[in-house]
Amino acid sequence: MRTITVVGASLAGLYAARELRALGYDGRLVIIGDEPHPPYDRPPLSKDFLSGKAGEDQLALSDEEERDELAAEWLLGVRARGLDPRGRTVLLADGRTVASDGVVIATGASARRLPGPSLAGVHTLRTLDDARALRAELAAGPQRVVVIGGGFIGAETASSCVALGHDVTVVEAAPLPLLPQLGAEMAAVCAGLHARGGAELVTGTGVAALYGDTAVRGVELADGRLLPADVVVVGIGAAPNTGWLAGTALAVDDGVLCDDGCVTALPQVVAVGDVARAGAARAEHWTSATEQPRVAVGNLLAGRTAETLRPLPYFWSDQYGSRIQFAGRRRADDTVRVLEGSTEEGSFLAAYERDGHTTAVLAVDRPRPFMRMRRGLPAAAPVAA
Repeated sequence: MRTITVVGASLAGLYAARELRALGYDGRLVIIGDEPHPPYDRPPLSKDFLSGKAGEDQLALSDEEERDELAAEWLLGVRARGLDPRGRTVLLADGRTVASDGVVIATGASARRLPGPSLAGVHTLRTLDDARALRAELAAGPQRVVVIGGGFIGAETASSCVALGHDVTVVEAAPLPLLPQLGAEMAAVCAGLHARGGAELVTGTGVAALYGDTAVRGVELADGRLLPADVVVVGIGAAPNTGWLAGTALAVDDGVLCDDGCVTALPQVVAVGDVARAGAARAEHWTSATEQPRVAVGNLLAGRTAETLRPLPYFWSDQYGSRIQFAGRRRADDTVRVLEGSTEEGSFLAAYERDGHTTAVLAVDRPRPFMRMRRGLPAAAPVAA
C-alpha cells in the first residue's frame, strides 16, 4: 500500500498510526482530524481539567518528537465529508480529496444533545473546546448546576462541580445510574457516592424541557418538578460519527459494522474506537480504542481478516474522590458477592459469578486486588482467523 489514511485524530486514530509504523508500514500516512488540536486524552476533561488541576499541556497524547517519527501528514481542523463507494478516496469538507489504498475509520462519536432551542449556559462535554467553555463558566463563581445523565461523564462532571463549590443536582431517567453496567445491587451502592460527595441525585424521571429566554434558567422534569439552574450539563451519551459514510458500501447501524478483526465490508477499510461496531458490539471505552488498532491495522496490511480480537470490557471512573473499576462481561442473572471490604464503608471488591465462575469484577478504591482479579478473567488476546 502506498497511501493509508486515518480518518480521526484522537486516541484510536493515533494508536492506529503508531501500529502502522510499528508493523513496518513505511508508505505515505495521512491523518485527518476535524478538531484543530493534536491528539489529546478525553477522560481528564470531566475530571482534573474541568476542576483546574490539570492544564492543556497535560492532556497531550503525543509530542512533536513522536509526531516527527510518525512522518505523517496531519490535516487538522478539517472534517471528512465522504468516502467514495469503493473506499479508495476520502473527500474533505474544504474540497480536497485524499486518494488512498487503505483507510482506517476512527471518527469516534459526538455528544447527544437535547432537542429545542439553543440556550446560553447549556453544555455538553466531549471535546477540549467543550471543556474550555464549561470551565470558563464555572469559574464565574458559585452556581446552580444541573447535570442531565448519571453515567460516567455526568457523574464525573458532577463530582468536579461539587469540588469547585457549586450546588449540583444530577438527573437520571433510569431508576439508578449505571444500572445496565453494574446491575441493581451494585448500582445502588455506587449511586450513594453522589450523596456522600455532596450532590443531589434525582432518579426515575426524564427531562421535559429547559426553560429560559436566551440563557437557561431551569430544568423542567417529566414528573412536573422544576429545578432552577444557572448551568446545565447534558451527559446523555454519544452517537457514532458515521454520517459522512452515506453512499458507501459500508454497513452502518449504531456504528460501522465490521467483523471481530475490525474489517468492514471493504477489506481495504477498517474501523476502530467508538465508531466501530466490531463483532456486533460497540464499546466506548479507552481500552477498546487502544487494543483494537493493532489487530485492525494488521488485517488492513494483510488485506484480509488474519486475526480477531474480542476485548475484555474494562472501564474506570473517578467520582467524589473514589475510583470505580469494572472488568468483565456481566449478565442479568449473575450473582454478585463482596470479597473484600464492605459496601457500607464505601471501599470494596466484588465478583459477579455464574455457574461457579467469575464473569466480572467491580471495585471501589481497591485497585490492587482488582487488578489481580482482572488478570484472572478471560484475556483479550488476538486470535488467528
